[in-house]
Amino acid sequence: MIPYGKQSIDADDIRSVVEVLQSDWLTTGPKVHEFEKAFADRVGAKHAVAVSSGTAALHASMFALGIHAQDEVIVPTVTFAATANCVVFQGGTPVFADVESRTILIDPLSVESRITSKTKAIIAMDYAGQPCDYDTLAAIAERHHLALVADACHSLGAYYKGRPVGSLALLNAFSFHPVKHITTGEGGMITTDDSKLAEKMRLFRNHGITTDHREREAQGSWFYEMIDLGYNYRITDFQCALGISQLNRLPQWVERRREIAFRYNEAFNDMSHVKPLSVQNEIYHAYHLYVVRVGDNCATQDRKEIFRKFREEGIGVNVHYIPVHLHPFYQKSFNTTPGLCPIAEEAYKQIFSLPIFPAMTDKEVDAVIDVCMKIIPK
Repeated sequence: MIPYGKQSIDADDIRSVVEVLQSDWLTTGPKVHEFEKAFADRVGAKHAVAVSSGTAALHASMFALGIHAQDEVIVPTVTFAATANCVVFQGGTPVFADVESRTILIDPLSVESRITSKTKAIIAMDYAGQPCDYDTLAAIAERHHLALVADACHSLGAYYKGRPVGSLALLNAFSFHPVKHITTGEGGMITTDDSKLAEKMRLFRNHGITTDHREREAQGSWFYEMIDLGYNYRITDFQCALGISQLNRLPQWVERRREIAFRYNEAFNDMSHVKPLSVQNEIYHAYHLYVVRVGDNCATQDRKEIFRKFREEGIGVNVHYIPVHLHPFYQKSFNTTPGLCPIAEEAYKQIFSLPIFPAMTDKEVDAVIDVCMKIIPK
């Protein structure tokens, strides 16, 4: 089975982790700050705050912005559930915006139409690794006095009009899950140029406590204060050591993803019923996912049947994502219904994610293409 995504681990990664495992600090140690500094430098941000997952990164972002009950945050419906859940964690209400048909990125027109007096922020999600239309979204946010947050969990290594993802919004959240561009096993990061927001998130990841164990050790002190209600969202030093090692190979990994995507693009160019998503101008796409839409002539086939055929041929396709407003939790708790985001709902019926990861060989790419041509009519 060729999976849709897969981590790459080499001897340098293993050596980096083992060195930390043999050191005095397994958590709250020096590697956390080292990883944060290296990551902030890579994406052109002043501050980076490392946490235990991409979900924790999004939750910390909502906490730092002060989201609470009665607040609304506009989110895309085509995303992983955590993009909306982080608002609910803070007692707020996620308001689902529709997407653009060609890119499945959040539609700025839909965003603006959802703004009310209760709206406090917009979360833009860089679906599949393509940055959203940040200039337009930033203008909307400024016009309505809203915070703009980038869910950049898909787009590490991407660029928008020459600017790196991680420096495009007030807060930028990343994930280091194994299928992402770099991995720490589980882990996440938030980048920002705002020092006060960064400090709030550092408190939040450590129970709302003013110092961590290493800081108290350095001060020769036992005293600490809990000044807010936080969580244990800390990341370990050995995870950060892995992240530092992986970060060194990010450019070549993103370039390999792009090479695979271009091979797919070329192969599907003459297939009217397999359409890759469009890429906007002045975008350097990071291709966390390679998503295609199957044409209308496949609509009579059950999507489960197409999925089954791919799997039988050894191709680990996936579907990203079920629109979040269609999940039972949101229908029950927030009264969302089918028809709320019609473009997203139509796209969901047609999308498949094909395998793409840096270690994928050209032979494996050709195998995926051959199966697509076999299963889906031209």
